[in-house]
Amino acid sequence: MRVLVIGSGGREHALLLGLQRDPSVTELHAAPGNAGTASVATNHAVDVASAEAVVALAQQLAADLVVIGPEVPLVLGVADALRAAGIATFGPGAAAAQIEGSKAFAKDVMAAAGVRTARAEIVDNPAELDAALDRFGPTWVVKDDGLAAGKGVVVTPDRATARAHAADCLENGHPVLLESFLSGPEVSLFCLVDGDTVVPLLPAQDHKRVGDGDSGPNTGGMGAYTPLPWLPQAMVDRIVDEVCKPVAAELSKRGTPFNGLLYAGLAVDDEGPAVVEFNCRFGDPETQAVLELLESPLGEALNATATGTLAQLPPLRWHSGAAVVVVLAAENYPSTPRTGDVIVGAGGDGVLHAGTKLNADGRVVSAGGRVLSVVGRGDDLRAARAQAYERLAAVKLPGSHFRTDIGQAAEQGRISL
Repeated sequence: MRVLVIGSGGREHALLLGLQRDPSVTELHAAPGNAGTASVATNHAVDVASAEAVVALAQQLAADLVVIGPEVPLVLGVADALRAAGIATFGPGAAAAQIEGSKAFAKDVMAAAGVRTARAEIVDNPAELDAALDRFGPTWVVKDDGLAAGKGVVVTPDRATARAHAADCLENGHPVLLESFLSGPEVSLFCLVDGDTVVPLLPAQDHKRVGDGDSGPNTGGMGAYTPLPWLPQAMVDRIVDEVCKPVAAELSKRGTPFNGLLYAGLAVDDEGPAVVEFNCRFGDPETQAVLELLESPLGEALNATATGTLAQLPPLRWHSGAAVVVVLAAENYPSTPRTGDVIVGAGGDGVLHAGTKLNADGRVVSAGGRVLSVVGRGDDLRAARAQAYERLAAVKLPGSHFRTDIGQAAEQGRISL
């Protein structure tokens, strides 16, 4: 099976490494890929937002399967164009991808499906902002209604900060979503979805804030771990039954069935799971940890989803133990990152590339905000954390930063339902 993976981040590097372990996968390609993916796949410079360019590349490669990593090409309908060309594609069409592309659409789907989520209000007129803000608090949750690469959300007890973010979104022509704050620990649950068939992967927990102790602004994600020792299997089953299956069924009912990876971001409190957000693709960095523990052939699972045969897929098998991923970010991230610095140790064990490229001298340099993901695996969370940070210590990038507490609260038993 010849597989083309669309995207350039740590998620795509992890997908390619997982696919490389599948004996049914004979050829791997990445578009555009990065300096790390070049060691496991053939990189192709292509505009991933151009359906025409992606289809042309897939046809040129005679790809048997195309896996779309990022949300932008999905929301723009690249999967639709690939399917129209007769190419098996993992990733939802544009209509179903609105579950991530529009927070308002996601709320409408959840309401119709009877899925618990935060109380929300859409504001699209600056004149209505202050009155709307008065109806929320004492912790405000303000979301850009469109795509914002994981950085469009502000959660704050400070009304002025909430107002500034909302006003900025409105000034840029984006409606904003005000939500009530959901308490309880957060969970990321990925599900393979083929119409009404839903197959969950291992639950993970992302660390969104830039600094230790969940301090500082939101980012695209600074690290993650799986599985969650504090989350009983019964609660995972509830999330699948009360959230993921009803949403998949509602999308099918609307004539826009979901095909690909449905990502439910949830808060779990004493009433059970409540949805914080949905994404229409594998999350980054959770994917790097989750796929580290997948024992079943990844290509087989993705192809079954893409070809409408997910119901016939054998139950997924998982390695025991735990996996942790820590993100190494460039100086100034999540603001405008410093780029172009040479990275030492970028080829080490467990090092997955995201914002990297080769310079004119053939050396690996930083080319984005989240530069590398470093994965550790062990018999338990303590061992997995130790390996991840040991591997990270061998990587050098001027001005870079990372969180030192990924998975620490769970390791120390400080998270509970």
